[in-house]
Amino acid sequence: MSRKWILEAVAHSGLPDPGVELDLDSSSVSEAWAVVCKTFAISSEALAKCVADRFGLPVADINYYQAKAVKRVPERFARRYDVFPMREENGRLVVATCDPTDLGTEQSLAFAAGLTPRFEIASPEAIRSAIKSAYSENLTANRMLETLLHNADAGQVDAVRILEQIRPEEVAIREVEETPVVKLTNLVLLEAVNRRASDIHVGPGPGGGAVRFRIDGVLQDYMTMPLPALNRVVSRIKIIGDLDITDRLRPQDGRTRIQVNDESYDLRISTVPTRDSENAVIRILDPKASMRLKDLDMPAPELERFRELLSYRNGIVIVTGPTGSGKTTTLYAGIREIANGDVNIMTVEDPVEYELPGVTQIQVEPDRDVTFASALRAILRQDPDVIFVGEIRDLETARVAVQASTTGHLVLATLHTNNATGIIPRLAELGLDPTSIESSLRGALAQRLVRRVCGQCSKPIEDDELTAEEQFLSEKYACRPVVQAIGCDRCLNTGYHGRLPIAEVFLMDYRMADLVAHSAPGAELERAATKGGMRPILKSAIDRVTAGETTLQEVSRVLGQTLEEMLEEEEATSAAPPIAAGAPVPSEVPAASADPAMSEDRVPSEAPAGSESPIAVSIPDELEPVEPLSPGLEGLIERQRPAAPVEPNGPQRVLIVDDDPQTRRFVRALLEHHEFEVTEARNGEMALELLREGSKPFSLVVLDLHMPKLGGEEVISVLRSSEHTARIPVVVLTAANGNSEVTTLERGADDYVSKPIVPDRLMARIQSTLRRAGNYR
Repeated sequence: MSRKWILEAVAHSGLPDPGVELDLDSSSVSEAWAVVCKTFAISSEALAKCVADRFGLPVADINYYQAKAVKRVPERFARRYDVFPMREENGRLVVATCDPTDLGTEQSLAFAAGLTPRFEIASPEAIRSAIKSAYSENLTANRMLETLLHNADAGQVDAVRILEQIRPEEVAIREVEETPVVKLTNLVLLEAVNRRASDIHVGPGPGGGAVRFRIDGVLQDYMTMPLPALNRVVSRIKIIGDLDITDRLRPQDGRTRIQVNDESYDLRISTVPTRDSENAVIRILDPKASMRLKDLDMPAPELERFRELLSYRNGIVIVTGPTGSGKTTTLYAGIREIANGDVNIMTVEDPVEYELPGVTQIQVEPDRDVTFASALRAILRQDPDVIFVGEIRDLETARVAVQASTTGHLVLATLHTNNATGIIPRLAELGLDPTSIESSLRGALAQRLVRRVCGQCSKPIEDDELTAEEQFLSEKYACRPVVQAIGCDRCLNTGYHGRLPIAEVFLMDYRMADLVAHSAPGAELERAATKGGMRPILKSAIDRVTAGETTLQEVSRVLGQTLEEMLEEEEATSAAPPIAAGAPVPSEVPAASADPAMSEDRVPSEAPAGSESPIAVSIPDELEPVEPLSPGLEGLIERQRPAAPVEPNGPQRVLIVDDDPQTRRFVRALLEHHEFEVTEARNGEMALELLREGSKPFSLVVLDLHMPKLGGEEVISVLRSSEHTARIPVVVLTAANGNSEVTTLERGADDYVSKPIVPDRLMARIQSTLRRAGNYR
């Protein structure tokens, strides 16, 4: 990756050129910083100021940071990418970096932290010093062992007993094992149980090994240890899981049972080989944790609708959500509620997480040819009333589930989608035809889990006590938070203790059935489900906030960018007219007008005085549409108004069209630094709407190709087919994809720049495009 931006930052600051040609492209960012500092005889702090000025970003005050911000980013991530999380501000995570051009790091940070990052500039040395200081609280294995050996209460570690696969009469036999590795492994298991961890992650990290606990859905660092100690702990874990410790080259899965303080827990163990060592993950299952629906604390409206789904005697009911969202727990609770002894309930699971009394449970074992599909076929010969399928993963399983549901069985299953109505296109992607989906599907529940504020330390919020972040989120979501998460010993200083479900449930009715049969798009399905009584999951989450059960920060963390997409989708669907039941869904671009008054490029030769001159929907004959225009787009485009005349003075306006917010933000900062006026559009439809307004002209459009609702190539075709937008230069900025550059230029783009973004190259191409169009000033 090019490091010329560092030299450009120094030159921009006005420092004299030393006359030495530097090749920084083969160096890491930290090495490039060191070389530039030495060559120009400046300090790292001075170079940080130059870089910050160049990109229009603040210089980080890295000595002041929030502990909760540090907890959002794992230490290994911070060290790998040379970034340091400093604070949460207005729903974003402020992060110190020495490379503001690294979009990959920015996107990875957003995923890892659950918040959109905002960069500030600091030198590599300052960042690494801050990381060392902030993360130094993690205890090493040696310190933990020293504490264990000198602690008078360390004997409780021996309360962890490995029951393994032994007979009940042998459970009382105690084997006292004194080796440090055994004690260390027992300590990890004991602490995980005491801290209510659902998973234990043991694997290699920067400079050694790391043990982390997932508590209430969030990974927390517990301890670090030398790599040799890690290898021995993983071997001990494999022994108790009855795995082959000599095989370090293949993934392995095992299970065992332990007893801690007279309580038994099931462990599901998974190991995979990595470059440095093996990585082990242990799922901790409490057999007593299987609950009924009334114990789940599900919102009352969603609970009532889910119980209605469970009352069906045939059809498919699906619970959806990401991994760790409580899907299986919810279905287990539903099964326990209907398992009254009068119905035959059978399950196919991978793995069987809890034992349900009165229920026949089958474990998937591919090595023995026991798959979801084969087990389902066998179950159909066992006269079941209710069938639970752990997950619908492929077309074969989906077809057998449909067959079972249409022959008098109620099929319960899980699926991975973002929302409840998303299961319909997902089943279609697996290969089911619309008729099968419409006839068999009864409805779906989409679920997430948000952390409950700690009842011991949470603090009510007075009217004048909102922090800047809380004020920002309150205005954004039109919801005033009731409590603040503070942190105490009970909640391990997180401010949260336990979790709550938020959900949305749709029921198949005549509106939904008709739309499914016609393969309607997701927006229409969502609108029909809402009209049928479904509360969007966002409203369920906001109710939790206003009830004082959780916080807006937690809702934003769990729903992430999906929250913003929900708001945008809600606005879009509320503005668009509904499709009447039974109406066919448009699937093709409207044909070209046959009006003889239209010229070869479909532009009217004349327009009556004072009338509007619409942008033509039709696309020239020589251009094939890449994807069909979405429903309702024809009306949007036909309302286009002529652009206002170009103003001779003032900043030039640039429209950035990209569905990736990080890309929009980076390009906007770069253009505004060069004194352009910038407007953003999240998709092609929004871009055409902005062009339609016509209050001020755009000098240039920076356009992505691959976007939902309306792709970049279609936008170009529409722009070039109107005399009012045909001359606006278009620079395509997108990831390289085969022959897309040639195709895009043939369709009418003026230039093509591939990602990742190199600032000086992008600016040079934009300025060159404006010069060719005669618009550069």
